[in-house]
Amino acid sequence: MKRFAFALVVPVALASVAACGSGSSSDTIRIGVTDGAQQFWTVYKDLAKDQGIDVELQNFSDYQQPNAALNDGDLQINEYQHLQFLAEYNAKNNTDLVPIGATAIYPLPLYSKKHKAVAEIPQGGTVVVPDDPTNQSRALGVLSSAGLIKLKGDVNRQVTPADIDTAASKVSVKPVDANQTALSLDSVDGAVVNNDPAENAKLGKDLIIAKDDPASPQSQPFINAFVVRQADKDNATYLKLAALYKDQKVVDQLKKDKGDSFILVDKPAAELQQLTADLQQQVKAAGPK
Repeated sequence: MKRFAFALVVPVALASVAACGSGSSSDTIRIGVTDGAQQFWTVYKDLAKDQGIDVELQNFSDYQQPNAALNDGDLQINEYQHLQFLAEYNAKNNTDLVPIGATAIYPLPLYSKKHKAVAEIPQGGTVVVPDDPTNQSRALGVLSSAGLIKLKGDVNRQVTPADIDTAASKVSVKPVDANQTALSLDSVDGAVVNNDPAENAKLGKDLIIAKDDPASPQSQPFINAFVVRQADKDNATYLKLAALYKDQKVVDQLKKDKGDSFILVDKPAAELQQLTADLQQQVKAAGPK
């Protein structure tokens, strides 16, 4: 997701040196995130420290940078992306980053400040969607399911605004940078807004008028996960850190921080890795659009 021209990297938490296990080195495990200010990460770090693992978070505002930093060895783990985004990054950059633990699916909502229901959006209205390919295709699926647009073919992970049958659609679609979607709500009929920008803009769930179904098979590519380099996929410490996300203390704080905007997912690492590999093949087969 090209959200900013430059990456903003902010270390949001530094812990003192602690062992990663009996007899192991005292190196800090650096995890790249995009929501490092959330309180649940403090709970997570404290629990990791109790287990002898020293965690440092690095917060990023450019969604390309946590994968680049991980691939270059500046991070050991990142946690911020879904499998579809990871697959497209790997396919584009010839990297082999892999998921090792599922976290959650975040339904993708359509927000509106002007209308209380989809039916209220007028013919010829305007709806904003993220302009990055991964979330743009998902957003178009949300609009198609809501009856606001008609696509020329099937809904899939490669559709773009060029695939919209404009004559048969109720609204026009305006792609903008993902971080501008929430800011556009005052001037358009609706906007499909990703989780982080929605949280940053403090958009209430009362503004949601449609969203995709996180329980559907079509939502599986949008499972978020802890990601590492291929060589580290069996690292016991990293696997322990991925599992720690589901600790009840972390989950309780996560719910306080994010409300009911997510659904936790339990799926074995091997299944996540196979799904990512399948998605990469689909991206490569489809070619650039």
